[in-house]
Amino acid sequence: MRAHEAGALHADISNQGPAWLRTPADVNALVPALWPRSVTRGADGAVAVAGLSVRDIAAEFGTPVYVLDEADLRSRCRDFRAAFPTEDVYYAGKAFLCRAVVRMIAEEGLYLDVCTGGELATALSAGMPPERIGFHGNNKSVAELGRALDAGVGRIIVDSFTEIDRLTALARERGVRPRVLVRVTVGVEAHTHEFIATAHEDQKFGFSLAGGAAANAAFKILDEGVLELRGLHSHIGSQIFDASGFEVSARRVLALQAQIRDARGVELPELDLGGGFGIAYTTQDDPATPQDLAKRLRKIVDSECAAENLAVPHLSIEPGRAIVGPAVFTLYEVGTVKDLDGIRTYVSVDGGMSDNIRTALYDASYSATLASRASDAQPLLARVVGKHCESGDIVVKDEFLPADVQPGDLVAVPGTGAYCRSMASNYNHVPRPPVVAVRDGQARLIVRRETEEDLLALDVG
Repeated sequence: MRAHEAGALHADISNQGPAWLRTPADVNALVPALWPRSVTRGADGAVAVAGLSVRDIAAEFGTPVYVLDEADLRSRCRDFRAAFPTEDVYYAGKAFLCRAVVRMIAEEGLYLDVCTGGELATALSAGMPPERIGFHGNNKSVAELGRALDAGVGRIIVDSFTEIDRLTALARERGVRPRVLVRVTVGVEAHTHEFIATAHEDQKFGFSLAGGAAANAAFKILDEGVLELRGLHSHIGSQIFDASGFEVSARRVLALQAQIRDARGVELPELDLGGGFGIAYTTQDDPATPQDLAKRLRKIVDSECAAENLAVPHLSIEPGRAIVGPAVFTLYEVGTVKDLDGIRTYVSVDGGMSDNIRTALYDASYSATLASRASDAQPLLARVVGKHCESGDIVVKDEFLPADVQPGDLVAVPGTGAYCRSMASNYNHVPRPPVVAVRDGQARLIVRRETEEDLLALDVG
């Protein structure tokens, strides 16, 4: 299904659901792969996280609310740290960033990747050691670059010749020699189970490999001698389950490493293969474990380095979604249930595309469960939709909920830790939800709910 700009009547209509979605034997059952590790259904039928009932969370913090399982997030940090003990693991802050999460990932020994001045400000205000911060972005301003240099960030991933000139001038003014990586567009685009290895250099990120821009960027930095070129960076996509795209990417970027060595006599000591590791949003998804990722990425790099007669560079990766995505679910309250005479049943909740734009923007699939109680009713194929004035305001396209779902029920949607709060908006002047972290049966507010007063405070007219 894709929303149509002319309205719902023009959209793809089907009441059968996708082929992979099966009618559950028990509509109350929770699929463990989709939920934070501490989530259970209690004896009273309500979903609980770290021992705390969602009823209590809703009563204290209201709905909609993003619920973060702190122990789950920390355990996923540790899983990556254990799988990549000699490599650098950068948490990709664009997935979700707030000061509490910065402190969590810092305490778990991870590095942090930011891509705007606002993300950098959040990281620094939370006490992240600047030497453990990497700075991405295709259009960093002079002010942003200057702030990064003044703060002493550990590395800057340069993305254009203009940025190299800007950063070089700023470094000369300050008498510093910042560490940089060159972002390389390798001609590989990977998403979910597929990757394409050609004709994907038409994008705003990085320096083209095929066109020679990446090599020229590296030569420029080395020849000018102001910036310290540490290595190359490649990021090929998102929600990736197949390592084949990384194999093609590593082969191409390491061939560039060899070209630089042959032309300038320098073996760059670092290589960043980016992130994009997939998670399970529905039962059709089967993500790799960090241990499996580490094994496959090391094998790829070792093999390609041997082929090019290169020393194996120090490797870094950038998981974001894979750490925070499964650690969060969104809790909503049902407002209306509308049965369109057998065409479809719409379950409307008190949030929607302002707190999760990914369904409308990317045609993303999510799951859901009735969270405030258990039910003996038969499974009903439903569509969970939001409250916004938009036919494409869909949270979950197809899901089996109990046939007796009704106004006042709580519905939980798992896998909403990545990009949901980060991409949230005030569409229809709806305030953004809070983020609540739960640990050992206790909940604490880490990002408060926006209010109408917040919205009006910006309206100076």
